[in-house]
Amino acid sequence: MAVQDNAPIGIIGGTALAALAGLDDAQQPSTADTPFGPPSGPLLRGRLATRDVCFVMRHGPGHKLAPHRINYRANIRALADAGCRQVIAIAAVGGITEPMRSGRIVIPDQIIDYSWGRAHSFYDDPDGGVLDHIDFTTPYATPLCEALIRGAEAAGLDPAGSGVHGVTQGPRLETAAEIDRMERDGCDIVGMTGMPEAALAREAGLDYACCAVVVNKAAGRSGGTAIHAEIEATLAQGMVDIERLLEQTLPQL
Repeated sequence: MAVQDNAPIGIIGGTALAALAGLDDAQQPSTADTPFGPPSGPLLRGRLATRDVCFVMRHGPGHKLAPHRINYRANIRALADAGCRQVIAIAAVGGITEPMRSGRIVIPDQIIDYSWGRAHSFYDDPDGGVLDHIDFTTPYATPLCEALIRGAEAAGLDPAGSGVHGVTQGPRLETAAEIDRMERDGCDIVGMTGMPEAALAREAGLDYACCAVVVNKAAGRSGGTAIHAEIEATLAQGMVDIERLLEQTLPQL
């Protein structure tokens, strides 16, 4: 990865990471604006595990933005404007296949996009022309994914180092039949925020990787209906695990 030595690492916090603990030299959160409107919330800068970071909450302060209402273009553009060249996106997901048990950290290597109606490109102005079509064969930056896997292992976790991330529209959870279809399609985990975020990062020239934590078994896989209770029970430990992972990963970058 070609990275500026002093470039901050962008971190997008999701349901699984609503704040950054252990942030040193934290600056007053700064508001940002972009040609696509404001990002989900203020940008928080500081140092984490010896590296400069720039953090934005994907769902905004108070977790008020539903997945289909997030201004993904503004979030990515704001991180790029802040000088970030690498972005680690944290996400809470459901586990579809058997290895994707609750609490497991997953570093996916592929995406299937089932979302619709979202602003998927920076280049959708009919009068503005089209950038060369991005190569999205490998949607995540492999060296960054490998660093996350090493960081998870160094933190004593048991990461899944690959997997297909299925992205649904939300905000509702999926039906059992939809999850069955996704498994037939090859999906291992399911979330609602992975796209168009990953594609926009590629358009912006950013190295992007997803660090997902499985917070529940997907519909029809858990044998019960207490999905929200399972999510709440898993989230707290998931946030601790991700923070440990970041502390091990960031010095590598």
